Amino acid sequence: MIRVRVFKTSNYPVAAPPLKKKVRNFLLANSVTSDAEISIAIVSKPKMLELVKKYLKENSLHNVLSFTESEVGPKFVYPPDSFLQLGEVVVCYPQAVEEAKRDNMTIDEKVWQLVEHGIMHLLGYHHEE
Repeated sequence: MIRVRVFKTSNYPVAAPPLKKKVRNFLLANSVTSDAEISIAIVSKPKMLELVKKYLKENSLHNVLSFTESEVGPKFVYPPDSFLQLGEVVVCYPQAVEEAKRDNMTIDEKVWQLVEHGIMHLLGYHHEE
């Protein structure tokens, strides 16, 4: 069973059920078949800046971050429970909205693109800086 937890720090209009389904299908397609859990956090610009400063020691806004348990210790932004923890993907919703407009995409498409990117990092795929 793959459990997907979605958290929002504000009342952003992200529909959790379709997002959870996409995440589950994506993980299954990428050979994640054991009992596992992943968290998706949809956050504000101030929250994203706080996380970037704390974990990356930078002062720039990122559109997405991903954290494995080993990167942040046993404390996630939103604490998980006893499943195998794949990690947490954090999406800056206002940044996603701006990028969706720029890229001529729907906001849902952009949010999914960012979530997918974050999951790839959790699965060990990294782009070159």
